[in-house]
Amino acid sequence: QVHFLESGGRLVQAGDSLSLSCTASEHSFGTYTVGWFRQRPEKEREFLAAISWDGVSTYYQDSVKGRFTISRDDDENTAYLYMNNLKPQDTGVYLCAADPSGWGTPGNEYEYDYWGQGTQVTVSS
Repeated sequence: QVHFLESGGRLVQAGDSLSLSCTASEHSFGTYTVGWFRQRPEKEREFLAAISWDGVSTYYQDSVKGRFTISRDDDENTAYLYMNNLKPQDTGVYLCAADPSGWGTPGNEYEYDYWGQGTQVTVSS
């Protein structure tokens, strides 16, 4: 079973940029769809962005399209989420996840089998 370690979360100010990393424990990471999700206080976990195993396809939630960019470096077993123009409502725990079954419905959290513990992002106004 693959394990993930997210990093990069911290306290920032509104309008700042931030890059998050998600590093996998196994090279099989390179065959998985990878997604980023967010858990905000008192809200359900929400999908943010996904990238296919080969990096060719990406998919974003409308609210982050144009502000967030997902990428991956399979040589490093790492996926990234670059966020700019952060807003206080972006505050939350950011988690990465992997779907080994391919590019099905990347926005559906139930398709992801492996999850990291998350990294906290706090955006002050």
